[in-house]
Formats: sequence, C-alpha cells, structure tokens
Amino acid sequence: MGYYLIVTDTEGTERCYFTGLHQSLPENIRKNIVIKVEETKTRKLIDRCLELTAYDAQYRSPWIVFDRDQVETFDDIIKEAESKGINVGWSNPCFEIWMYAYFGSMPAIDNSWTCCTKFGQLYETKTNQEYSKSDESLYKKVHDNGDEEKAIQIAEQKLQQCIRDGKTIPSEMCPCTTVHKLIGEIRDKTKDVERERIMGV
Repeated sequence: MGYYLIVTDTEGTERCYFTGLHQSLPENIRKNIVIKVEETKTRKLIDRCLELTAYDAQYRSPWIVFDRDQVETFDDIIKEAESKGINVGWSNPCFEIWMYAYFGSMPAIDNSWTCCTKFGQLYETKTNQEYSKSDESLYKKVHDNGDEEKAIQIAEQKLQQCIRDGKTIPSEMCPCTTVHKLIGEIRDKTKDVERERIMGV
C-alpha cells in the first residue's frame, strides 16, 4: 500500500499533473496507491503537511512539491521539511523543467518565466496543443507524447552532475529537480502491486 500526501503551493500545474498521474494508474492499483494533493501558500507548506499527516496517519509518505521561482526561503523550507521527515520534490527554476525531461532534455534555463515560455513552445510542438498550466489532462499529454522512464534518468543525471560539480544547495542547483524521485517511487510501487496481483499474493 502507498499513501501519498502531496502538498503544493500552486492551484494549477502540480495539482493537474499529480491528479492526472493518479488517474493514469490501473484501477486496481489506484485503490492501493492513494495520492492526495493539497494546495496552500508556500510559507505554510510544512505546517499544512504536518497537520494533515497528524490528522490522517495513513499518509505514510508525506511530500511537499514546490519551485525555486522567486522563493527567497527556498533552501530553508527544504532543510526544515527534511528535518521533520517530509520528502521534498523541488524544482529549480520551476516544475516545467521536470516536464521538459519527458521530451529528452533539461536545458540550462535559470528563470521561471523563460523556462515556462520555452517549455510551452516545445509542448506545443510535441502535442499539437497549447500549453496550459490548468489543463486537467496535462499529465496524460506529457506522458503519452514523452518518455517517463527517460525523464527519470535525465533528472537523476542532472542531480548527480550538480553534486559532482560541488553544488549541494538546492537554490544553486539549476537546472535540477527531485520530483523524479517521487514519480520513480510511485512507478516502482505500481509494478510491485501489479506483480503481487499476478502472483496471487
């Protein structure tokens, strides 16, 4: 069983992406892997996550997902969350850099506005549709027109490259993300549940 609580600070992109990810799981697996997405203000991410896990102890895998963007306390939030047992799916400069990886690269872009604009252009080329942060089928479109396994590999390579370059403070690690760790974990759990079902466990 996997109970994921994902607290994010956006009403659009992340919520649409993770809701779509959950809906994409086979029906029998959706019962075993629960993904609850909550939105709150950036400064309240940790408190809200702790509040929800205390209220509902079944959420054994709490995550906060947010972007570097213009967040001045970015590194502090990550550090505090990790010290309190909360996993962090951060992206620098923004969540779109993670979705870029589905299409084969994570280019060196250091600000959110440029990253969103350029990703939007690439997205349109790949999907023949205009990019919208509030598109309920966002996950399905990047998944179906891109390569999720390759995206996870690319994101991990970028993360390791930053570490090799001596960059270990998230705000200095760009382009970089840790969202792929959450996606990889959910995908592995999905395979485990499916394997157990086939074996009749």
